[in-house]
Amino acid sequence: MTASILRAARCFRHIGYIRYVHCVRFALVLAALPLMLAFSGTAHAERLKDLVQIQGVRDNPLIGYGLVVGLDGTGDQTTQTPFTTQTLTNMLANLGISLNNGNGGSSSNMQLKNVAAVMVTAVLPPFARPGEAIDVTVSSLGNAKSLRGGTLLLTPLKGADGQVYALAQGNVAIGGAGASANGSKVQVNQLAAGRIASGAIIERSVPTQVAQAGGTMQMELNEMDYDTTQRIVAAVNNAFGPGTALPLDGRTIQVHAPADAGQQVAFMAQLENIDVRPAQAAAKVILNARTGSIVMNQMVTLQSCAVAHGNLSVIINTQTAVSQPGAFSNGTTVATRQSQIQLKQDNGSLKLVTAGANLAEVVKALNALGATPADLMSILQAMKAAGALRADLEII
Repeated sequence: MTASILRAARCFRHIGYIRYVHCVRFALVLAALPLMLAFSGTAHAERLKDLVQIQGVRDNPLIGYGLVVGLDGTGDQTTQTPFTTQTLTNMLANLGISLNNGNGGSSSNMQLKNVAAVMVTAVLPPFARPGEAIDVTVSSLGNAKSLRGGTLLLTPLKGADGQVYALAQGNVAIGGAGASANGSKVQVNQLAAGRIASGAIIERSVPTQVAQAGGTMQMELNEMDYDTTQRIVAAVNNAFGPGTALPLDGRTIQVHAPADAGQQVAFMAQLENIDVRPAQAAAKVILNARTGSIVMNQMVTLQSCAVAHGNLSVIINTQTAVSQPGAFSNGTTVATRQSQIQLKQDNGSLKLVTAGANLAEVVKALNALGATPADLMSILQAMKAAGALRADLEII
C-alpha cells in the first residue's frame, strides 16, 4: 500500500494533479484487489433463476403419430406391424387414392419396406407464438431397423387437452450408423430415433399468466428448504424494499411486482439476477440399485460402529457327457449334462468403523471395509437402521 502511494506521488510531481488523482485511485484498487479475491473465494452464491421457478412459466409436452417414408429398405415389416399399413391406407384415402377399389387392389397384401410408423414428441416453450419453429424428436414405433435418410410426413402434434398446437414435417437426422451382412451386424449409437431441428411450426399458443390480480406472482423453489426460502425473501426485500417478497410456505414465495407488463419484464430481469447463498443441503446418500453407483454429499457423517462382512458366492459348473451306445440303448448315443455346484463363503471378520466428521473420513472408513459397491449398499442400509449413518438413504 505504501509503495503504491509513493509511486502515485512521483506520478504527481511529473504529470500534474489530474493524473495524480488517477494514479492514487489505481493504487487503491491494486491494494484492495487481494482482499476482494479473498472474499470472492469464500463466498458461494447462486443466481435466483437457478434456485426458483416462476409459477405459470412452464413447458408443455406435445405428442403425435406419423409416418416416415423414403427409407432404404429398413422400414417396418408390415406383416408384423399392421398399424403401419392401416395408417398409410388412411393417408392415401385422404389424398384421394383408394386401394380397395374392386380392381384387385387391397391394403392387406402391401409389402412395404420404406415406411415406418413413428411417434413424434416435442416441447412447447412458454410464451411461444404461432409461426415459431420448435425441435421435434422422432422415434420408431414398430420394428424398423433404421430411420436414416427418412422424411417425416405432416404430423399434427397435440397437447394434453387433445388440441393441435403444432405441425411437424421434415428430414430426420440420425446420429448413429450401422451395417449388417451375412448374419454379422455392427451398430454405433441409436438408429431407431432421430431429431428434426426446427421441424415443427407452432399453430396455437398457450396463454401464460405470470402475474395475478394486484400484480402479485409466485416463485417456487426447485427443492423445498425453509432456510433457503428465508434467505431468498431477505435478498429480494433488500434489493427492492421491505414487503416485496412474502414466504407462503417452505417452497412458495409471493412477490409483489409492477402492474405494467413492460415494467414486469425489467423487474423479472433484476429479480432473477439476485445472488443468494443457499442453505446447506440435508445429508443424503443416493443408491442406484441398477448400476451399483453410490453418491453422497458433504453433509454425510458416521458414528462409530462394528461391521462384519463376508462374500458369499455360488459357482455352477456344467459339463456335457456323452454315453456310448450299449446293449439297452438301441445303438443310440445319448448326451447328458452334469452340473457341479460349489458354495464358497469368505471369512468375515468384525471390523470397527470409526466416526467420520466429514466426507473424506466417511469415504476412508467405508473403503477400509473392502466391500464391493453391491455389498456396500447393504452395509449402508444396515448402518442407517443401526443409527450409525447420519444421512437419508434414497434408492433410485
